[in-house]
Amino acid sequence: MSWLIDARRWTMLFSGAFILGLAWIFLSRLENPSGGSNAPPNPQVGFTAPSFTLDSLSGEPISLSDLRGKVVVLNFWASWCPPCRAEMPAMNAVYEKSRDQGLVVLGVNTTFQDDENNARQAIQEWGLTFPIVFDRDGVSSRGYRVQAMPTTFFIGRDGMIRDIVFGGPLSEALIASKLEILMRNE
Repeated sequence: MSWLIDARRWTMLFSGAFILGLAWIFLSRLENPSGGSNAPPNPQVGFTAPSFTLDSLSGEPISLSDLRGKVVVLNFWASWCPPCRAEMPAMNAVYEKSRDQGLVVLGVNTTFQDDENNARQAIQEWGLTFPIVFDRDGVSSRGYRVQAMPTTFFIGRDGMIRDIVFGGPLSEALIASKLEILMRNE
């Protein structure tokens, strides 16, 4: 008789698990309660680049959304990062060669992890001519889910992320090849 009680318990346990599984499948297919969809979060290739406004070297605000219509190389960096230091001459060379064709290289110094004075000194030492902004509170870096330095986003004229490179250093040839496709296709 005890085997009959054990069989009923197992049947109830499996039935409950089955019902919970069906409920989970059903609920996971419903739209997000916050009104959003279940689409992958930004930033990913094929999605619109999240906009931000940060202060430049001169203190003037620069908004990513104001750069729509241009191809943007968005580079998150820090002065203490050896690969960042190594790729800055390549970034600057590509910018100097292509800025007249609608290219903007925008450097985002992760000031919340860096020292602003060190960053300013590095910019001067490297002779950078492209715009640099300071992410003092880390909101933009977190919005782009930057977890490695450097991280570079290639953004089309339409504001869509076309490519992402985590880490570095990037060579001038690699940057130019990615931009050639972007500048030609848009």
